[in-house]
Amino acid sequence: MENISSFHILTVTALNDWDWTSRILFFSFALPCYLLTIILNATLIMIIALEKTLREPMYIFLCNLCVNDLCGTTGFYPRALAYLLTERNVISHEECIVQGLVIVIYATGEFTSLSVMAVDRYLAICRPLHYHRIMSPFTVLSLVTFIWVFSCFVGLMAISLTLKYPICRHEINKLFCEHLSLLNLACKHDIFEAIVNGFIFIIMSFLFVFVLFSYLKIILACRKSKVSREKFYSTCIPHLISFLNTTCGLSDSLYTKFNINTLSHLVYTFLSIIILTVPPFVNPLIYGIKLGPIRAKILYIFQRPKIK
Repeated sequence: MENISSFHILTVTALNDWDWTSRILFFSFALPCYLLTIILNATLIMIIALEKTLREPMYIFLCNLCVNDLCGTTGFYPRALAYLLTERNVISHEECIVQGLVIVIYATGEFTSLSVMAVDRYLAICRPLHYHRIMSPFTVLSLVTFIWVFSCFVGLMAISLTLKYPICRHEINKLFCEHLSLLNLACKHDIFEAIVNGFIFIIMSFLFVFVLFSYLKIILACRKSKVSREKFYSTCIPHLISFLNTTCGLSDSLYTKFNINTLSHLVYTFLSIIILTVPPFVNPLIYGIKLGPIRAKILYIFQRPKIK
């Protein structure tokens, strides 16, 4: 068993069929996307942090979402860009575990953040008279702390599961490492693995249903009030778009878990990176465009040199 578990170098097979030209083309597209994702999220974080009028619960949660997006993209892009440039599609087992931990924390944090933001929007639209009493600074701080503590707990639990079993294989069929891919390398599987993965699946399913239920209540409330409808269109539409993007991206986990091979290798590779590339890029765009105070601040920043 010691020889079986001695694979310290893992091979990433997602780019095996890519020639040098394809790698350069994808690198030329991926690098600007990575840099632009960093700029967009960092800009939104700075605007919310420096602008006193934006220090409200909704914008604090949005700022936290952008920080989480930066963590996720930083866990994915640098290693993926290195694969494209060097043609050396290998990663150490230790580095793979660290990357898997970061990505699981990011994915859990994304869903948890969107769930907390759904609660915030529900209170703002359906319980406006009690909103500021419930969403006190202490409550906001507690919710942000919960997002990170809960995400780290799920991440550590998922990754510690991959360390429990010796590995017999050394090929990762994705462009990145995460706990389901690492579990597929294991020599054996037992009931404990099924229990932990089932627990994580139940948590994600609960958050998914919770967000849908919250927005169902919000939509029903909006039917009775024009003011509520205006709040919904201005603040909830960006959140719903972010939620749908994240949900579509997490569908890749089902393919990984059940080893579904109905998709071509190229399509599967692009499907697997959706959650790591699309939400972090799209979130600051849709929030920056749709939320009036942030949009006004961005326009002011860019128009100020012309005014001077």
